[in-house]
Amino acid sequence: MFENMNEEEARLKILEEVREYCSLFHKRKPYKKGDRISYGGRVYDQEEMSNLVDASLKFWLTSGEYTREFEKKFAEYLGVPYCLLVNSGSSANLLAFMTLTSPLLGERRIKPGDEVITVACGFPTTVAPMIQYGCVPVFVDVTIPQYNIDVSKLEEACSDEKTKAVMIAHTLGNPFDLKAVKEFCTRHGLFLVEDNCDALGSEYYIDGEKHLTGTVGDIGTSSFYPPHHMTMGEGGAVYMRDPLLRKIALSMRDWGRDCMCPSGRDNLCGHRFDRQYGELPLGYDHKYVYSHLGYNLKATDLQAAIGVAQLEKMPSFAEKRRHNFEYLKAALERGLRERGLSEKVILPEPCENSRPSWFGFLMTCNGCDRKKIVGHIEAKGVQTRMLFAGNLIKHPCFDELRETGKGFRVCGGLENTDRILKDTFWIGVYPGMTDEMLDYMAETVVEAFFEEAGGGN
Repeated sequence: MFENMNEEEARLKILEEVREYCSLFHKRKPYKKGDRISYGGRVYDQEEMSNLVDASLKFWLTSGEYTREFEKKFAEYLGVPYCLLVNSGSSANLLAFMTLTSPLLGERRIKPGDEVITVACGFPTTVAPMIQYGCVPVFVDVTIPQYNIDVSKLEEACSDEKTKAVMIAHTLGNPFDLKAVKEFCTRHGLFLVEDNCDALGSEYYIDGEKHLTGTVGDIGTSSFYPPHHMTMGEGGAVYMRDPLLRKIALSMRDWGRDCMCPSGRDNLCGHRFDRQYGELPLGYDHKYVYSHLGYNLKATDLQAAIGVAQLEKMPSFAEKRRHNFEYLKAALERGLRERGLSEKVILPEPCENSRPSWFGFLMTCNGCDRKKIVGHIEAKGVQTRMLFAGNLIKHPCFDELRETGKGFRVCGGLENTDRILKDTFWIGVYPGMTDEMLDYMAETVVEAFFEEAGGGN
């Protein structure tokens, strides 16, 4: 087949056939009423598959040209100067937190025993790096129906001598009150890490100026797991404006090394063998000098190649999520009102001054049994999820910390967090959903509340 072609001609021929293959065999099947509707899923076409095969043909298996292209374009999309690709959203959170522990930050650095303000209602890997490093998470309650940190509790949670940072997520795409949190951090000299893994594309307005979530704090993080706003299968990113934070994060991501040269490129600085580092011999190879106790959190070029194609679709993904959320909310409000059930469920509300790129549609049961509601909805083929941990400190991973009375602190009560643990669930709004699917979801949810209220008897 390739005998009379050069390498470039053969590559282009392969990619042409890959596109045709994808168009023929990866078509999305038309929805039929009663088909299972998942909370999230991959939305892709021949461009992602072509990029993936292209990267495989080049067989550069670690970070390479697609990684550099993705980091550049993703930073441009966000409007920040620096982005680093990593292998997962959880790794992004780990890298973001550990960056703030660097000695290069001087007195501002986070040390073991310091406190970090966060919430217990969320995903565990927002909090895990704090505990793994020996810091003390300070848990603050959230609000309903925004499901984000209660900013009125921030001052109470702050200890001037110990508190060093705030690290919280924008819950299911709904931005937390960025203006209040940022002002609090500025007032107390605290770092702000925005876990943006569920909120890529969400907008927040400060004094009328638009900001994408993840770009207001010192560091933002993203996840590219399949159900997220865009996907690489696995993958994540950290991004920032401060060149020092970028330097530290790059070192931490790449084994802790001091050298900034990318893989496969040596001596870009021209000083590989002529500098003194600590107690090492003069001129020791800079590629093997380590300024941090770091990790290997890099992604592969295969993942980055998919991400480059997905990023082109990101604006349309965000708009489709907004459409799906508003359509579903209107259908639910209408159906619940017609059945006299409006008081039985609390529907979500966006944070003031925000335009969310929704990850899911949260509902809190009001005077009815969530287990029965969720059971009915699942039995009808609509996938549901809890709000992740619900209340993280009640999970087995906190047993030892709870028994010793050390390792974390709770500021005030967690009444809403416990309410969410008991009464809240969510369904999806991902871009692969059609209006027909959303209609069925709304009908199913309303029917579940109607039956639980005794209307089905």
